[in-house]
Amino acid sequence: MENVYDIVIVGAGPGGLTAGLYGSRAKLKVVILEKELPGGQINKTGIIEDYPGFISIDARELAQKMTDHAKAFGAEIRSITASAVRKSNDLFHVETPEGVLKGKSVILATGGSPNALGCKGEKEFLNKGVSYCAICDGPLPIFRNKPMVVIGGGDSAVEEGLYLTKFASRVFLVHRRNELRASQIVQACAKADPKMELVLESVVEEIGGKDLVEWVKIKNVKTNQSRTIPAAGVFIYVGFSPNNGIVKDPVRKDGQGYLLTNPNMETSIPGLFAIGDVRQQLTRQITTAVGDGTTAAVAAEKFIQGILKR
Repeated sequence: MENVYDIVIVGAGPGGLTAGLYGSRAKLKVVILEKELPGGQINKTGIIEDYPGFISIDARELAQKMTDHAKAFGAEIRSITASAVRKSNDLFHVETPEGVLKGKSVILATGGSPNALGCKGEKEFLNKGVSYCAICDGPLPIFRNKPMVVIGGGDSAVEEGLYLTKFASRVFLVHRRNELRASQIVQACAKADPKMELVLESVVEEIGGKDLVEWVKIKNVKTNQSRTIPAAGVFIYVGFSPNNGIVKDPVRKDGQGYLLTNPNMETSIPGLFAIGDVRQQLTRQITTAVGDGTTAAVAAEKFIQGILKR
């Protein structure tokens, strides 16, 4: 008899592992595919302080707990890259270097990646003061009552900069153009905040320090003059790219490439679900990914049973 999984989950981040937990707990045959370490992007984080039940927990410890929990109910986790997902008749075909896996449903937990700035020191100080998530890292003790730099001019950059004013002594918002791209109401809030300083027509040349970030060198693109700003944190918001290229069939996306889903996490392709950072949503947090994974797994079970209402 053909070996077919009930659910093939692509990505073993918090959302994928949660979906695997719920799917296998419902006695479904579930496989989770992950090209890196189970836990996904949180393995690249240090300490997590915003996951319920843990005032503070090492990111890798949380990832291991989630992995063990999914395995405990029978979820199979394979260290393998999925290169393509296609639907043929009533089955999904997931292509991997070890052959094609077939599933009655697929949950995409492929996430996405923040766009890198590309300046000197960015990689070296990742998780040592350089971050791509103010909500995740802004409240950490290393940033408290110290100056911070936010890079970007869109809504995300400005809104996260405003959020950081709760913790920072001062927030410098660096943007290469002579005006921000954020909505007018958000701009007005930034300009009115006494802790915010707009550094326009400027780019970051270098991020530096000893063990942790201590300063940021910026250059005015109009005058070519450089200056160094003392800073304990650098938060980068120059775009985010969802990992959506794995889907080879036509599927609905928004203008930025995020997959569009209904409240059941189902995409425009019946039986194909998307969770976490790859789908259009307001926030990109561990807690929201976990919620997405729960919903998608329950919906996938109902889809397989033929009772899911679109």
